[in-house]
Amino acid sequence: MTKADFRQKYKEMRLGLSPGEIERLSEIIVEQTLTHFQLSEKTISLFLPIERQREINTYLLWERAMGIGATVAIPKTNFETMEMRHYLFESTDQLEVNQKGIPEPKKGKVIASDRFDMVFVPLLAADAKGNRVGYGKGFYDRFLRKCSPGCLFIGLHYFDVESKIDDVLPKDIRLNALVTPTKVLRFD
Repeated sequence: MTKADFRQKYKEMRLGLSPGEIERLSEIIVEQTLTHFQLSEKTISLFLPIERQREINTYLLWERAMGIGATVAIPKTNFETMEMRHYLFESTDQLEVNQKGIPEPKKGKVIASDRFDMVFVPLLAADAKGNRVGYGKGFYDRFLRKCSPGCLFIGLHYFDVESKIDDVLPKDIRLNALVTPTKVLRFD
């Protein structure tokens, strides 16, 4: 199947999740993440959930990561340049929802791309090799290229991986790991 096919499939599958299921699965994914990855004293990039897309509740991960001494930054998208900048996430008071429904920082200290130890990457689907399907604008692929060589790219996903995405491009950046409610896969 192609990325477009997977986008449609997984958007529909997410619509089948109740708010209670989203919260329960989000909690399990956060626990899996904290069990398998050392976030303490790390600088991490964390996407915040687009509610209408029924994304994983990453506010839970932010709260837990802050509690163990992680530095957390969140992205702000620029749809003219198609780039993202990351801002230190200190409080929900600094957030506003943009025209696409994405909670973003209004202000804050900018964290450079090469400062991250881990990037939590949003996705709609992933395959057994660590390729991911995002929303199709390439924001994360452009950002991940700027990260330091040792930075871990970790996907968070409600569902199991697919065997293969047919139209992966050379410019697509693979994940190092994927966290689901039932397992943690490493692609290194």
